[in-house]
Amino acid sequence: MPDKISKIEHDIVNALKQVYDPEIPVNIYDLGLIYKIEVLDNYDVEIDMTLTAPNCPMVDSLLEEVQSALKALEDVRSVNINIVFDPPWSKNMMSEEALLDLGLI
Repeated sequence: MPDKISKIEHDIVNALKQVYDPEIPVNIYDLGLIYKIEVLDNYDVEIDMTLTAPNCPMVDSLLEEVQSALKALEDVRSVNINIVFDPPWSKNMMSEEALLDLGLI
């Protein structure tokens, strides 16, 4: 079963890379908004994610996109997304690819 969970985690990361922040042209995974991905034994998925700003006006549509992307995966049974603000997001959490895309390095 660990191999199947590893595959699901890989598929989740790929799915999250298809969801883009509505205000920054970078996917939410490379942007560093995903803090935790946990696939439970029953294939329920727990995600801890943050936002670039606590008062993000697009939070509802962003959460809906994440839900849709992950529920479309064959082996995912359910998805629970926890919005967290600790630690606060900063550009230091962005992947090198995201920094390059935005011309920050």
